[in-house]
Amino acid sequence: MLTTLMVVLPIFALILVGYGCRKIGVLGPHATSELNRFVVYLALPALLFDVMAHTTWATFYQPGFIAAFGLGSLIVFGLTVALRLRRPRHLADASVDGLNAGYANVGFIGFPLSLIVFGKDSLAPTTIAAIITVCVVFALAIVLIEIGLQTEAHPARLVWKVARSLAKNPLLVAPALGAVFAATGLPMPLSAETFFKLLGAAASPCALVALGLFLAEDRPAAAGDTTSSLLLTVLKLGLHPAITWALATYAFHLAPLLTHVAVVLAALPTGTGPFMLAEFYEREASVTAKTILISTIGSLATVTAYLAWIA
Repeated sequence: MLTTLMVVLPIFALILVGYGCRKIGVLGPHATSELNRFVVYLALPALLFDVMAHTTWATFYQPGFIAAFGLGSLIVFGLTVALRLRRPRHLADASVDGLNAGYANVGFIGFPLSLIVFGKDSLAPTTIAAIITVCVVFALAIVLIEIGLQTEAHPARLVWKVARSLAKNPLLVAPALGAVFAATGLPMPLSAETFFKLLGAAASPCALVALGLFLAEDRPAAAGDTTSSLLLTVLKLGLHPAITWALATYAFHLAPLLTHVAVVLAALPTGTGPFMLAEFYEREASVTAKTILISTIGSLATVTAYLAWIA
């Protein structure tokens, strides 16, 4: 319990810093959107490029783990989108909700927690999970949001508009360019390496501070926001790890270490990615903000319970 708490505590601290800075007036009312734009256009693309540029096929080739964690995330994402569309809810908002349920905070919590609990052997599968989360599930959500925001009725023109929007999206272009660079086999110059490391390292803390700034704003709460956040939290902390465990155990028969790593990573709280997209596309982000907070608190119990069970 204490180990998990020590890993999660800095997340609350960064959110609290953003909250306090807005309340005392250190950062103004436009700080949330501007800081989020910095993350989306600069910091996060640098991180995604860096991750993909240093990924080798040998590291990535673990088909059973990829299938178990990837399918678990995509199934929860798809089920949540379908469930939210029945309200009815706009496809763009339902896609953000899908991320709330299927987007685990692997990058910020997963790496330190896996290293502490499972040791160095867990770093490769954790890296795979991070890539699946930020480059596959995240990309799918962006595609659905772009489709939902287009008003063109003609199928060919709709495809063209969506493709053009995606081609200009830095969160898709950056990892694609990183994969191309990795395929060349060329070494990255030291200066470029330092540049991407420095800029990419700002993504998570800035996103968390932006979340705190958002929470500090005085705005009327929409009816059902808390209920929606609780539902998404249950899907994230309950359904996501349960499906991942079933796939890892019965469908792909993973080794115990890979099974436990996959389930623990799936049981992590919602990351900041959904909040970034909600702000970037100017969708209502209050449900997402609450989901991140509630799921982060709740994960202390769920992750600790699973670790105690496997012990």
